[in-house]
Amino acid sequence: MESRCPICKAAVRAGRPANPAAPFCSARCRDVDLGRWLDGAYSIPVRDELPTEEELALASARNPDPRRVS
Repeated sequence: MESRCPICKAAVRAGRPANPAAPFCSARCRDVDLGRWLDGAYSIPVRDELPTEEELALASARNPDPRRVS
């Protein structure tokens, strides 16, 4: 199965263990990706504001027993 390197878009024909850099095409692209994570170029979106009273009430109405996960 052929895929594309997420950094340079080159074809990646082999997965692990044949290609230790998979899903990247090379160790260089793997290191570029790591550098982007470490520099903060990638981020996971978060919600910084606290929930409103209304949102808390709706959440507790959906799950009245806090010990039970729905």
